[in-house]
Amino acid sequence: MLNTRLVPVACLIFFSTQTVFAAELLDWRSWRGPAGNGSVEQGNFPVKFGADQYLWRTELPGKGCSTPVLVNGMIFVTSSADGNDALLCYDFAGKEQWRVAFGKENPGKHRNGSGSNASPVTDGSAVFVFYKSGTFAAVDLDGKVRWKTDLVERFGKDTLYWDHGISPVLTEKYVIMARMHEGESWLAAFDKQSGEIVWKVARNYSTPQECDHGYSTPLVIQYQGKESILVWGAEHLTIHNATDGQVTWSCGNFNPGANKLWPAIATPVIVGDMAVIAYGRNDRGIPRTFGIRLTGNGDVTQSSHIWERTDIGTFVPTPAAYKGRVILVRDRGEVVSIDPATGKTVWEGAFPKHRSNYYASPLIAGDKLYAPREDGVVFVANITDDKFELLSENDMAESVIGSPVPVSNRILLRGEKHLFCINAAQVAK
Repeated sequence: MLNTRLVPVACLIFFSTQTVFAAELLDWRSWRGPAGNGSVEQGNFPVKFGADQYLWRTELPGKGCSTPVLVNGMIFVTSSADGNDALLCYDFAGKEQWRVAFGKENPGKHRNGSGSNASPVTDGSAVFVFYKSGTFAAVDLDGKVRWKTDLVERFGKDTLYWDHGISPVLTEKYVIMARMHEGESWLAAFDKQSGEIVWKVARNYSTPQECDHGYSTPLVIQYQGKESILVWGAEHLTIHNATDGQVTWSCGNFNPGANKLWPAIATPVIVGDMAVIAYGRNDRGIPRTFGIRLTGNGDVTQSSHIWERTDIGTFVPTPAAYKGRVILVRDRGEVVSIDPATGKTVWEGAFPKHRSNYYASPLIAGDKLYAPREDGVVFVANITDDKFELLSENDMAESVIGSPVPVSNRILLRGEKHLFCINAAQVAK
């Protein structure tokens, strides 16, 4: 069901602070890519591949559910290695260049979790990593540890039911981390060069059971001409000034029925001045999707809720943006394209029914939608001309939880045991 409400539209330019690269995409510096929306519209990317069809494959030393990042022809992956948290660097041919081992890993509790759930992020000078154990570190591109600290030791253990999922993000000066759980929740900025804490602000809300648990990664944006951080969790969407962390904008009322056990997992996706929030429990037949207009100042709860859907949603996979639309891959494989301004469905599709769920967030690359299922089958669909066409079903023969990554007409897939690179021009064993 779609509920809409019309409000005046203020003149606002709203962009991600990251640079959007050209067709020859060589960098993918963070989990959701240069525009923060899991999408790159240009390029010629592979359709058919599999566990024995790839350009190259390299064995990983241990389990991890994070997404690889790329910069300057180098691939960075977090993983366990010999029981420790580790960061690995590979060249563009899949050869390991170096690895850095930190302290003992805190392994995952969920079957699709790990101690390396958080994806790394890079500014082209260093790679910033966080692990469930509490290890938070910056590593230079040559493998030298710039600094390391332990956020669990400093600020206490997290009380999340499941494995930590929030990835670090970068502002111009700082690396940002968030913790949202029962107890003291916070957002904090650390100096990129020294690791010293610059500011830390509490982010505590009273919610029903588990609704204060957050796994959603913040987004770095420009809001009203200022570098800002958008945070979703604990039934609130907030915007913080990147300079000092203070809240400049806040929107609530995402769970008026006070439902229990509604953690925030999927990260918001932004198109123009609209944020689309997937919430509720789509996995239990209680989906919620909201359209929130990012205008105004202070508490905008009464004015910024533009539309709400109670018939579609996603619990785990983060939506992607594509040519002004928002694409949801739902937990059981249904696919929906919606207009972010109105919430109306543009088209619907579905991947083949199966008992397995979708945990990885989808990628859109060169008019193709890539959607890994938890059992390691990666679907590719054409989504041009406002329609859905299934192109292929590709079995990687191992679980795939990390999101696919596009680079130079290739796709990187991080499986449970291997890192795969697939080439559109030459898919070979």
